[in-house]
Amino acid sequence: VGPVLNGVVGRKAGTYPSYSYSDANKNSGITWTEANLAAYLPAPMKFIPGTKMTFVGLPMPQDVADVIAYLKTFDSQGNKVGP
Repeated sequence: VGPVLNGVVGRKAGTYPSYSYSDANKNSGITWTEANLAAYLPAPMKFIPGTKMTFVGLPMPQDVADVIAYLKTFDSQGNKVGP
């Protein structure tokens, strides 16, 4: 279980309210750009050493691209954006 991902693209890591992030995530200085998500999703524990995220990652580049495209379809309130 993790933080709400609505509006994650463009959000600073470790900042979603009411979620208990690891110090590694809170102090990473990362903003979740498409490029950072593309680097994170294949290997979260390598991208942010010390994260408590137990997800092993998505090894297939197309899966990573598809997840990012999906995440971009929701604003921070969970409303669909775009066409």
